[in-house]
Amino acid sequence: MHGRSRRLVDSDELWFGVHDAMYNVKALNMQGAQWTGVVTTIAVNALRQGLVDAVACVGSAPGDPLKPRPMLALTVEDVLASRGVKPMLSPSLSVLAEVEARGIRRLLFIGVGCAVQALRSVEKHLGFEALYVVGTNCTDNGRESGLRKFIKAVSDDPATAIGYEFMADYRVHIKHSDGEGLRYEKIPYFSLPAGELSNGVIAPSCMACFDYTNAAADLVVGYMGVPSQPVPMNEHTQYVTVRNAAGAQLLASAAQDLVLSPTASSGDRAPLVMQTVLADDAAALGAAQKPAPRWLGEILASVLGALGPKGLEFARYSIEYHTIRNALYTRRHFPAAQADAHVPPHGKAIVAAYDGDEAITRRVAMRPKAGGNDTSIMIAVAAAVAVLLAAHFLRHV
Repeated sequence: MHGRSRRLVDSDELWFGVHDAMYNVKALNMQGAQWTGVVTTIAVNALRQGLVDAVACVGSAPGDPLKPRPMLALTVEDVLASRGVKPMLSPSLSVLAEVEARGIRRLLFIGVGCAVQALRSVEKHLGFEALYVVGTNCTDNGRESGLRKFIKAVSDDPATAIGYEFMADYRVHIKHSDGEGLRYEKIPYFSLPAGELSNGVIAPSCMACFDYTNAAADLVVGYMGVPSQPVPMNEHTQYVTVRNAAGAQLLASAAQDLVLSPTASSGDRAPLVMQTVLADDAAALGAAQKPAPRWLGEILASVLGALGPKGLEFARYSIEYHTIRNALYTRRHFPAAQADAHVPPHGKAIVAAYDGDEAITRRVAMRPKAGGNDTSIMIAVAAAVAVLLAAHFLRHV
């Protein structure tokens, strides 16, 4: 897609894929979006300026803002109607039948990594004069039943939830609309019921995915690469990855409505990556893990937020943890040769960096079991916090 492979050595492309530039980004004039409306702003400008004749995007099903409904937007009003993240698997390519029927030759497609991969695999057969692809970061998606289970298990008012994100302050932010405006509920990662959420929430396909950063899109918008800010989600900066000339053209088309700034990175992800993998894998193998009491979860989130990785380093932490977790899943569930072929080179490189003592390889043979140590997640988190505190202390001695 981009004319070359990603650079795996001495380059951020190991984590973020082929790119020409990365920026922090914020939209200026968009209301009603989940974030500040960066993706919507780009789509509106591409349509207004005639770069494309239509936008393939994902709206919401009638009466349910969380449920996706693929749509072909022909007007700015159509694009605006698609605002907001729908945290559920979506058959986004179903709109291609309408694209063909209408004779659309210049298309902007917006989608997560699996949808973009599917589009790229058939792109040569579609006869487009121009195809632009805006991607979003994605991990741990699922079916409707999984989303409902998650919201019911963690939220104080599931009926009013209209969106959520796992934020870089080590808390899940759930966006509510209760008729009196917006409200954000924030739950520390460590206070989530991991045992209850370890089955039936994340789709098996997502557990075998290595395209967190949407490597085949022209332009990608995400949020894990930005230091946490003390503002509501719909005012929070995101980051954008420009992969090629088409991506640069899309970004330039919306320049008057976006604020770009340099990316930032600080801290050390390494102490957290394997501790998170171990805690998560324990839940996957059936070890019943009690969530931390809310007060303790808040303390842990605050400590990690202050001393842990931030910005692009936090994104690397999240990418590495999910890559190792998914490599374990793949190697447990696929025949050996198929697993080896399925994990891409960048995934293997990340796993290898943490498998020097075969800590990951040894876990592949482990199988689910009943019962388990209900303090394992707390031990893992406490160890990670202790390492961070020690490192912080030593830096200032």
